[in-house]
Amino acid sequence: MCDNNPYANATTVTNPSLAISARNLTLTLGSDAAPVEILRGIDLDIAQGEVVALLGASGSGKSSLMAVLSGLERASGGNLTVAGEDFTLMDEDQLAQARRGRIGIVLQAFHLLPTMTAAENVATPMELADVSGATKRAEEELASVGLGHRLHHYPTQLSGGEQQRVAIARAIAPRPELIFADEPTGNLDATTGQDIIELLFARRAETGATLLMITHDRKLAERCQRIVTMADGVIVSDTASTSAAA
Repeated sequence: MCDNNPYANATTVTNPSLAISARNLTLTLGSDAAPVEILRGIDLDIAQGEVVALLGASGSGKSSLMAVLSGLERASGGNLTVAGEDFTLMDEDQLAQARRGRIGIVLQAFHLLPTMTAAENVATPMELADVSGATKRAEEELASVGLGHRLHHYPTQLSGGEQQRVAIARAIAPRPELIFADEPTGNLDATTGQDIIELLFARRAETGATLLMITHDRKLAERCQRIVTMADGVIVSDTASTSAAA
């Protein structure tokens, strides 16, 4: 059976100082008759604790790359190690298990469960990951993002900025090694968005997590330690920021 496995000869990168190591990573969607190449041979290393911005025009592949690196999407080919786990041969269930407790994700759409309170939205993923004291930690994390007075409010009772604060608390509360943020201020006004970015950077610094963030904002990208730019499914530049402040 291994003869037909595209990953049969994969070699895992096990450098313990790397949070992410990708080699010749590909993603092809569509049918066999009409395949669409989304990612076309990505090589990328991100060190533990590093803060990296991912730039690129719409359709460049940056959201698809983040989906693969975070385990939300399975790569079509190549080698991928994330948070010490070999994602290369994992199926969807195994990827979901590998994400728990290791990876936090903040998206442009808040994706809060409408039937759960703020505290329940933060606590539930930790309970699924068997984190002890999930309820208490959820309440403490919400307090740290300024929502200690909103623990028992439902998403519809919260503003957009408050909902994104809940999403950040949910992502960071399990103390993941990696945080992925895909345009986390895209649905917010400029002032609220700036507050959310400051909060995200502050919480990341406090926990020491690795952060990979998609943004269209060049000034925001300059606050990160590295800027990785994509076009047409490949990385076209990878440079150190000269004004990193995160």
